[in-house]
Amino acid sequence: MGVGVKRNVLILAAALLALPAWAQRQDLLSRSELLLTGGGMFYIGDLNDQSALTLPQAAASAGWRVRLDNRWALRLQGSYGKVGSDDRNELRNLNFESKIIEASLVGEFNFAPYGPGQTERNWTPYIFGGLALFHYNPMTNYTQADGTVRWVELQPLRTEGQGTAGYPGRKVYRLTQLSLPFGVGVKWRLGKTISLSAEYGFRKTWTDYLDDVSTTYVGSSYLVQNVDDGGTAAIVADRSGEVVPGYENAPGIKRGDDSLDDWYAYLNVTVGISLETLLGWMRSKRCRN
Repeated sequence: MGVGVKRNVLILAAALLALPAWAQRQDLLSRSELLLTGGGMFYIGDLNDQSALTLPQAAASAGWRVRLDNRWALRLQGSYGKVGSDDRNELRNLNFESKIIEASLVGEFNFAPYGPGQTERNWTPYIFGGLALFHYNPMTNYTQADGTVRWVELQPLRTEGQGTAGYPGRKVYRLTQLSLPFGVGVKWRLGKTISLSAEYGFRKTWTDYLDDVSTTYVGSSYLVQNVDDGGTAAIVADRSGEVVPGYENAPGIKRGDDSLDDWYAYLNVTVGISLETLLGWMRSKRCRN
């Protein structure tokens, strides 16, 4: 991890740790909500033709939202989901799957006044944007000679020659990186205790290897000679031979499009529970006991 990324990670971590203490000093407990979220995560990249809202995988989040006033809110959230795709109907025949763990801090802007005391309406559309730290690890599976299916992590296999002497411009990609979350949503107040929101958000990343596909083939013989576990690397880097027996892509043939970074997106529904109500209920229950 480079110095710049480490600095950004430390800044994000400090902000996440400082937010609860800051909220307590500002007496914002009455404006805070526990957030429980469920929905679908989507991948946009070389194995999905840059299309959104396809190939959904289950995802879930938990978080905390602080209403600063009737227009602005801050949200701290942890998310877990999965993305994946394959083009087994095409000659390239590549596939991947990756779990994504994300921690994010975003700001929300409500287009209409929203919150307790706003009696004229109990809902508002909103936009959000912020910063996230996410971890991913692309994997693929293939059938071995004995008929069993084996799952392998793709990053250590250097499928496009990353980190090898023959391709000095191709760096080994990091599995923990920053992303830029932004999107739109609608939220409703269902009384003083419960809120409901639905949103669709993109995550702009700075990697083209969410799917382990970016640039050109390097050739099976090169991988066998220059990569640890080169035999496995050769099998999963070029799978066209599974479609056309004996076919192999020559070094330099396009494997992916390195002009566009990969993205992921999250379509979800969130239930918010007032922390003041929740903690008050917990305190009263302890007193009764």
